[in-house]
Amino acid sequence: MIIYITGGERSGKSSHAQNLALSLSNTPKYIATSRIWDGNHRKRIDRHIADRDERWTSIEEEKAISNHIRPRDVVVIDCVTLWLTNFFMDTKNDIEKSLELAKKEFNKLRHIDATIIIISNEIGMGVHAQTEIGRLFTELQGWMNQHIAKHADQATLMVSGIPVKLK
Repeated sequence: MIIYITGGERSGKSSHAQNLALSLSNTPKYIATSRIWDGNHRKRIDRHIADRDERWTSIEEEKAISNHIRPRDVVVIDCVTLWLTNFFMDTKNDIEKSLELAKKEFNKLRHIDATIIIISNEIGMGVHAQTEIGRLFTELQGWMNQHIAKHADQATLMVSGIPVKLK
């Protein structure tokens, strides 16, 4: 089962996803997709890991998230935006190649008998990106969000901490 949770920044996506995962399993996995950019970023990630209790298994994976999910797992993937950033950077901002690679990896998830809770951001609902790269990434994010939502069993939009069921 794929559960898609999207919304704006600080809309309550992560806490909603984590609470949902804990309601489904006493031993959920948390896959963090952020690349470690520097020492300060490492400290921020370590703080996030410390916020989750001993029930959680924390995994850091930049792209190949399907490698860490087994049948019957309950997994939170946080988040699509940072995951896509890794593809976008590695393809030198090629949105077509990034989208192709991300869809290929996402499609592997669809064949695993697990509960996969995917967190994303609706970055296109905010301020219009000022740079060409920002606008390209916003397009990439929007297209990938559509792909995930289309194939998700459930979809939720978080607004001011309130889950709004989409599907």
